[in-house]
Amino acid sequence: MLENLTIKEAKELIAMFNSPIISQDKSATLPEIDKYWIGKKVIVRTYSAGVHFGEIFLKSNNEIILKNARRLYYWETLNKGLSLSEVANDGLNNNSKVCQSVSKIYLKAIELIECTESSVKNIEAINDYKAI
Repeated sequence: MLENLTIKEAKELIAMFNSPIISQDKSATLPEIDKYWIGKKVIVRTYSAGVHFGEIFLKSNNEIILKNARRLYYWETLNKGLSLSEVANDGLNNNSKVCQSVSKIYLKAIELIECTESSVKNIEAINDYKAI
């Protein structure tokens, strides 16, 4: 039955369900709290997949699609801070181990921390870590 839909009928179905994934405007049906994060560069602490840095592409509750995402395998902050808050504010030192980026990754977040411009530049400049 679905294979016999006209383009017009398919568009009507999309509009009826108004899916943010299908819609051109990814934030069209998201709550304000989720819309705020779209396009922000963040540190994401996850339930079981570690810590990541990247740009929020899509967010719904604790589910996130992060683009240009890099896993922070090991981190030390520039100011010898103890938490990811310092990473988001100040950036990383050269002892940190940051993996190469992937175009998109789906994560379940425990915590999102918005990054400052200076920490974004710092983290993006860290070379991909390669095991010896």
